[in-house]
Amino acid sequence: MLPRRTGTLRRVGRHRSAHRISVASDAPALVLAVPGASTHAYAELADQIAEAAAESCPGVDIRIGFLEGTSDLLADLLAAEPPESPELSEPPGQSALYDRPHQGSSAYPDALLRPSASPGSRPDESEQGSHRANGTHRAGHSHRSDSSAPAEIPRGVNGTGIVPQAVIVPLLAGAHPDFDRRVATILSQVPMQVMLAPHLGPHPLLAGALHDRLSEVGLARASRARGLNISMGSNGVLVIADRGPQAVADAGVTSVLLAARLAAPVIPASLGDTDSIRAAIGRLAEAGASHLAMAPCLIGPETNPAELTHLSSALDAPCAAPLGAHPAIAQLVAVRYGEALARMSVRSH
Repeated sequence: MLPRRTGTLRRVGRHRSAHRISVASDAPALVLAVPGASTHAYAELADQIAEAAAESCPGVDIRIGFLEGTSDLLADLLAAEPPESPELSEPPGQSALYDRPHQGSSAYPDALLRPSASPGSRPDESEQGSHRANGTHRAGHSHRSDSSAPAEIPRGVNGTGIVPQAVIVPLLAGAHPDFDRRVATILSQVPMQVMLAPHLGPHPLLAGALHDRLSEVGLARASRARGLNISMGSNGVLVIADRGPQAVADAGVTSVLLAARLAAPVIPASLGDTDSIRAAIGRLAEAGASHLAMAPCLIGPETNPAELTHLSSALDAPCAAPLGAHPAIAQLVAVRYGEALARMSVRSH
């Protein structure tokens, strides 16, 4: 099992989330796979999201692992050898089980893995954070909220009787070719059973979060009112997705939902892809949008903030903040974890 440490729970409020789930006391841990390295800023961000997710998943052991750097690494978090037990025994001749991803989800499949390979080399990262706040729950640390009434205990995937020790939830709003490969590589080398959840998007909650971010900087009216803020002069929104066609496809679903909320044209484009951005601007112009606002469909650690600043300046388009620790992100982490538990339970019958 994952190493456990007790920590002081830092409550984020008394609000009961609409996405609150109940789990058994021996449910798998929830592990956030965070892009990039454990710098001070990103460690703080991951902590905030994990704390908020704990409100939706009371009693769940939530851990954080980064994909790069030399500290708080996902590979190290998952490196401990699991205890041998009949429930975790591997079917003869079978070392990996894969589930098909749902439509529009991750570029890699949900996976239940127990390969025999040892952890391999990891990317280097020069900038490392030294953040170690009380109650932290990154690699080697535990974060639990108070437990509520347990739901049915998961009893295996696809009728195998194999119950993963952790559900890995990528902290990504959509597909990312580089980080997706890194997650897949890490999970192919860990010695324990883990299940990989899809990306957080596409999902209606992301459209609401983007609307909130636009309204926070005066680029859109509050969520209960439709339409862009005329005083800012913007009449169309360029949603900035992460890299690659799948990321744009994922953000496209969110863009349609955001357009319905704003009653204005909204088109996605891939960050760092000049052709994609030009094409999106052309489509917005055809829809009558001459003054654009930018809405990053990004959480933060997966990209360089300077890229957004440069693009905003080049397009002369004001830019909302990334999604960051918006409440919707923690809710979606809980949603993806709950979906994974449901698949384990259903497929065990």
